[in-house]
Amino acid sequence: MDFYRAHVLICAGTGCSSMDSRLLRQNMHEEILKRGLDKEIKVIETGCFGFCNMGPIMVVYPEGTFYCQVQPSDAAQIVEEHLVKGRPVERLLYQHEKESTDTVEMENIEFFKHQKRVALENCGKINPENIEEYIAQDGYFALAQCVKEMKPEEVIDVIKKSGLRGRGGAGFPTGMKWSFAAPVQADQKYVVCNADEGDPGAFMDRSVLEGDPHSVLEAMAIAGYAIGASQGYIYVRAEYPIAVERLKIAIKQAREYGLLGKNIFDSGFNFDVDIRLGAGAFVCGEETALLASTEGRRGEPRPRPPFPAVSGLFGKPTVINNVETLANIPKIIRNGWEWFAAMGTEKSKGTKVFALAGKINNIGLIEIPMGTSLRTIIYDIGGGIPKGKKFKAAQTGGPSGGCLTEAHLDIPIDYENLTAAGSMMGSGGLIVMDEDTCMVDIARFFLEFTQEESCGKCPPCRIGTKRMLEILDKITSGNGTPEDLTNLQTLAETIKDASLCALGQTAPNPVLSTIKHFRHEYEAHIYDKKCPAGVCQALLSYKIDARKCKGCSLCARNCPTEAISGKIKEPYVIDQAKCIKCGECMNRCKFGAVIKE
Repeated sequence: MDFYRAHVLICAGTGCSSMDSRLLRQNMHEEILKRGLDKEIKVIETGCFGFCNMGPIMVVYPEGTFYCQVQPSDAAQIVEEHLVKGRPVERLLYQHEKESTDTVEMENIEFFKHQKRVALENCGKINPENIEEYIAQDGYFALAQCVKEMKPEEVIDVIKKSGLRGRGGAGFPTGMKWSFAAPVQADQKYVVCNADEGDPGAFMDRSVLEGDPHSVLEAMAIAGYAIGASQGYIYVRAEYPIAVERLKIAIKQAREYGLLGKNIFDSGFNFDVDIRLGAGAFVCGEETALLASTEGRRGEPRPRPPFPAVSGLFGKPTVINNVETLANIPKIIRNGWEWFAAMGTEKSKGTKVFALAGKINNIGLIEIPMGTSLRTIIYDIGGGIPKGKKFKAAQTGGPSGGCLTEAHLDIPIDYENLTAAGSMMGSGGLIVMDEDTCMVDIARFFLEFTQEESCGKCPPCRIGTKRMLEILDKITSGNGTPEDLTNLQTLAETIKDASLCALGQTAPNPVLSTIKHFRHEYEAHIYDKKCPAGVCQALLSYKIDARKCKGCSLCARNCPTEAISGKIKEPYVIDQAKCIKCGECMNRCKFGAVIKE
């Protein structure tokens, strides 16, 4: 076994890879070789650390020095200064105005202080393409414990007692789902991993697959043992090339080590896993649509019952869990159900991973104990709103969720509280909005997505969401009427009640929640023909304040439609008939003379 005095961990997730982290790794390796340090220092590609807007990220152990926004050109300096001379490169250390400038370790950074990594425990810590590193973190010990020491019903009982709920949407109890499939008699049963993750801005499952694929394989095998299944399928979107490649490597390695396949741990238990690629249809996040697509058919939901636990993939009993749910399973088995149940709230146990995006300083992937407040997420972990802007709302649950307002900042985030607030947990997308966000436009944006992603099978979703989108387009273009608000709500309630699957049933949520909390913005669009946030282009107008205009002509020279006229050193004016409301005049003005109304 080789021993190294230092390990250099470099993020190789999708985000950092898009910012040349792989070239950074190559340059680090070359610089280390150049100095003859390759027997002393090891460079390792890892999964996502979560602090995405600070990438590419590098952590040097044993010190735990946290470098951010590291460029390939920085490799020589890091090797020379840190790895040879033993002093950190200060300009690359994470620094924040609220934190001391000597912050160098992850645990000292505010972004990580309030987190509890369970599903993400190994992401950023191990090489996901090396099964031995996963085993060194007690990987596959839970599977061994299950098949060698526990009966299938005991495994299910542990998962039930842990309180783990499905992390992919509605939060159905995982152990209960397994218990439905276990007693069903069949010659074949299946375990399916839902890695479709179609929510805009969501990348929780992708990051787990990229950073810790073996945790999902181990969990699927445990589920297979618990319900009596011998075959598993991972349904993953083809747009995740890094995740797919690492899954292929992990499956191959697990088979070579005898951890997938025949007679696992000499127990007589057989279980194998294969991959099925999805084309990125949002509706395939719904269980029955996903199963149809896995079978090679069109991804459309079907009525239930029968439920997949009785008649699922190829008509056989099937358990379906998403990636994050499965990533918790090995830890629960190893640490005991009491350990997991001690985290979170009374009815929402454990932790939850969120993709934090939008108008927030610290964009990234976070994992928090259930019950953490929205205020902690936004201001402590997220670092607050950029440019000192005011927080306005947060959309949880992706396009199927609803918005939380300033009044909800201190509610504990869990399944029950989000539902009571008119939103939902969903898979974990969390988009933050500031005072410059138009809530009518946001509702239109999310509804446009779900309308486009509707499979079209049931009329309420196919036709109803189209009619709702037409009304929202009408309102945002300045042609809305008072009746439109009534019609929107009527349509929304009808679609929720009559749609076949969760896509249609939840599609109206963003509209209903924004009407509930921001009705005044809808009314401003309808009655005043104004967009309070200054977003809806059809309702905007640009004017020049004659008191501030210096007559420099910069606005006129850059107007694409020649709508601005005037004389040098005299105030200019905008011809509203010619103005296309592109905002270029405001962007160009150096004196703040152009006003958007």
